[in-house]
Amino acid sequence: MLVATLIATVVFAAAFTVPGGTLQDKGTPVFLKEIAFKIFAISDAISLVTSASSLLTFLSIRTSRYAERDFLWTLPNRLIIGLTALFISIGAMMVAFMATFFLVFSSRLQKYSIPIAAVASLPVLFFIWQHFRLFADMIHSTYTSRSLFKPNKSPLFSKKAKVA
Repeated sequence: MLVATLIATVVFAAAFTVPGGTLQDKGTPVFLKEIAFKIFAISDAISLVTSASSLLTFLSIRTSRYAERDFLWTLPNRLIIGLTALFISIGAMMVAFMATFFLVFSSRLQKYSIPIAAVASLPVLFFIWQHFRLFADMIHSTYTSRSLFKPNKSPLFSKKAKVA
């Protein structure tokens, strides 16, 4: 929830403080006709929506009633949805950052722009790498191993498995 809140705060602020500023007479962004600005605007909006969705999903887990049957389907499903939205939000935030970086610094730091963008994305890749195992385990345990908690349908307890 903390990461989703921070992302929502940052991308909300970035939506109103556009890169390059605005023209004084019209109030439109300076880089409005640049492709990188359109990429920034779209990825910033995607990041804002998905981080807010992730935050609300994690909040619904926090305020759940925690019934026994919720632990088999509802809570893991919400966690998968929340993590998916968080990963999309982080990726869209990095796309918005890189688009802004190329808009502002491409003419002055052209030969350094790609290495700087790559280094800036390392903490995000590290975060995704740390949480991807949890994500994969949740998908596996929620969607593929349904017979684990149903002994009457499990191959271990079937009639064929009984020894005479």
